[in-house]
Amino acid sequence: MENYIYERAGWPNLSCEEAPLRGLLAQLHRAQGRLYGKLDALGFEMQDEQQLKSISDELVTSFEIEGVTLNRSSVRSSVAKRLGLETAGLVSVPVDHNTEGAVAMALDATQNFFLPVTVERLLGWHSALFPSGYSGVRRITTGAYRLGEIAIVSGVFGKEKIHYKAPPPERVPGEMSTLLKWIGTDQGIDPYVKSGIAHLWFELIHPFDDGNGRIGRAIADLLLARADNSTRRYYSLSSQLMKERDAYYNELDAASGYTGDVGRWVAWFLGCLLRAVEVSDAMLEESKQKVIFFDHVRKAEINKRQATMLNMLYDGFEGKLTTAKWSKICKCSHDTALRDIESLINKGILMRSIEGGRSTSYELTALSS
Repeated sequence: MENYIYERAGWPNLSCEEAPLRGLLAQLHRAQGRLYGKLDALGFEMQDEQQLKSISDELVTSFEIEGVTLNRSSVRSSVAKRLGLETAGLVSVPVDHNTEGAVAMALDATQNFFLPVTVERLLGWHSALFPSGYSGVRRITTGAYRLGEIAIVSGVFGKEKIHYKAPPPERVPGEMSTLLKWIGTDQGIDPYVKSGIAHLWFELIHPFDDGNGRIGRAIADLLLARADNSTRRYYSLSSQLMKERDAYYNELDAASGYTGDVGRWVAWFLGCLLRAVEVSDAMLEESKQKVIFFDHVRKAEINKRQATMLNMLYDGFEGKLTTAKWSKICKCSHDTALRDIESLINKGILMRSIEGGRSTSYELTALSS
């Protein structure tokens, strides 16, 4: 008896009636129109800041969905460098090979959305995600389709629940060939609908040992860029998926059953995309305030060390900023760090924290936040 969608006679003809989705698609187009209208009125610097934030958030949260943590500052620095963005308060920070590979994949998807999605391209993405050939401490097949069975499992050892078992490895090349041909062909369906179907279809095949979720979301991003016909990205789908992670997994789980109708999944996907676009409106105000803040900072004539630390503080410094931490991060003496801090206090940019403790700490002034 068939248990999974790929075992049914009609696979892989995934059907989706677009008529019930027209209202949702209209809302999505209106929300995007409002967002792009606001950005056009705010100028190029604000657009760059919003794009940098959205792409960085997309990558960090796509990994976070899978329980993998990327350093947000490193991601931001790498994205900005690759895109040639000179934004307010931007400073370069060290970037490791894992982050570089992740950024390379994400930007290839959105900046080169017009290029064909080929086997070689996907295998390159996979190699970039796992440059060492390991996922954690586990050796995996990289830059190639998986050679073994794979299943989506939850629960503790001995009491696991199998949610979904992907097609056997010998079927993967053929399944992926069909999917990639479909992605490259115009079926006359709405491009946002196509993004949702492609993401689901890829996850149903689950062609790699690891990284399927991240690559599947990159495919969705690529098709969203095609739908927008733009390399500019001002919203983050993965950030919204992370907020709704339980529902995201539940909807994928429901779609893997024995049915060819994926309308429920597509409706949920489009709703999540709509909410992601709406969230970007609120992010715009944050970006605006940051640009204003660093305009003020530039007039105060700060040095590179001060710019580094202010950027870290504005984006969310972990723990309390002390002179010792300033000295360590900037690789300068304690006296130099103290002079930097005192200078910013005198300029009204930093203030001593009102919280007590064994050592003095500092925070941005109300003007800066």
